[in-house]
Amino acid sequence: MAKVLGISVEAILESKETRSSFETFKSNICHRVKDMGDLDFILELLENDQIRDLYRRHWYVEAYYLLGMLDYLSNQNDLPICTRYDDMRAGKLERPILPTGVVLTSEVCKTDEPIREAMQNAIPEFLRYNIVESEVRNVV
Repeated sequence: MAKVLGISVEAILESKETRSSFETFKSNICHRVKDMGDLDFILELLENDQIRDLYRRHWYVEAYYLLGMLDYLSNQNDLPICTRYDDMRAGKLERPILPTGVVLTSEVCKTDEPIREAMQNAIPEFLRYNIVESEVRNVV
């Protein structure tokens, strides 16, 4: 979205009016990781302190998603975990955040099996913050 608009991602995030749905936010982040590569994404994330900025705005879902992504990519690349966010790591979201597709499938099929399966297959670095995520690399 930032590329199309010709502005930085930070500029988009600075305006409360431009807060997108969480599904859109996740998709944008996964595309950024794919486009930039793990290490450049991590460096940009740490340089801009986007996690702390979102947390200060009380955009906890987005902040914890980025923290989960940072921890996941750090582990995937054998990097030490950045201790700058240890205070945030002591917390988590009150309720699990599930992908919309999982919730809809569960409702349509009238079974909690899709939810149980999603929880079981969730990436631990995200689940730690009560975010059910399993597909950060599968973007087109």
